[in-house]
Amino acid sequence: MPSAQLPRAVFAMDPVHLPLLFPPPLLARLQQAADLDPVLVVRDFADPAVADALSRAEVLITGWGCPHLDAEVLAAAPRLRTVLHAAGSVRSLVGEALWQGGVTVASAVTSNALPVAEYTLAMILLCGKDTFAHRERFRGTHAYPSPAETAGTGNLGRRVGIIGASRVGRRLLELLRPFDLAVSLYDPYVGATEAAALGAEPLSLEDLLSTSDIVSLHAPDIPETHRMLDRDRLALIRDGGVLINTSRGALVDPAALTDELLSGRLSAVLDVTEPEPLPAGSPLYGLPNVFLTPHIAGSLGNELARLGGIVVEELERLAEGLPPTHEVRHADLTRVA
Repeated sequence: MPSAQLPRAVFAMDPVHLPLLFPPPLLARLQQAADLDPVLVVRDFADPAVADALSRAEVLITGWGCPHLDAEVLAAAPRLRTVLHAAGSVRSLVGEALWQGGVTVASAVTSNALPVAEYTLAMILLCGKDTFAHRERFRGTHAYPSPAETAGTGNLGRRVGIIGASRVGRRLLELLRPFDLAVSLYDPYVGATEAAALGAEPLSLEDLLSTSDIVSLHAPDIPETHRMLDRDRLALIRDGGVLINTSRGALVDPAALTDELLSGRLSAVLDVTEPEPLPAGSPLYGLPNVFLTPHIAGSLGNELARLGGIVVEELERLAEGLPPTHEVRHADLTRVA
């Protein structure tokens, strides 16, 4: 296809992410599929230096650090027809003006689900072995645990409750299949037949919380899920239970969770919190029953190229006149991330 017929594309993100999202082989494929300046990265849509490129752009390739896409962006990029997001959710990125303007949006969010699911799987297995508590005790005693101290640990028959059959939740359910775990699922949009096909027992939220040893959150941050794990629901988790949150901090009442963790009744693996990051004085940083990580479950380092690969494939389809494989539909944002 002659280059004159290729869609004109512009990067819009924090430039620091560009070389990891699009290492040389992927960047070369991008340039084969689009009329693209590989060194131009927009950080401010009102910058006069990018006005000409935006005025001709048909595709925006966005990523972390991209400014909000609103009516002003449409005014600056009147030919814009497609947004290809080399990251996760587009909920806070794409404004109503673009949806109403008929701009097609596609995201690499499905690809980003894999590392989150992998992180969660690792944490479930480590928590089942009580790994973090054993590490803390070993640091202090330098002694191996007695059989009595390990009697309640292990992953044989451990009950794991998954909240949300989201993209991450479904990938996690796939990864859990080879293990001897009892897996349950709460998702109001998933019926018994589908849950069974996913390898999980469908339960109400309350029943899942009260019967699980480990509870893992994978629901989207929408009004219906805000503080879904409040003080009363956290109290349903059995003594010694573990809460894993790789979704959003807003799904959990932070004060209630802090109280539970300070009491020592529960443990937690928290990759996300509210606020994020926690203030320097938060007790969660120092609690032995809290494993706190700085929002690393999603794509990092060389995993970013997986996201870039999705965008390259979508752009190649666009250059061939085909619709995107990973289109995000406006109506779906009411119940997905």
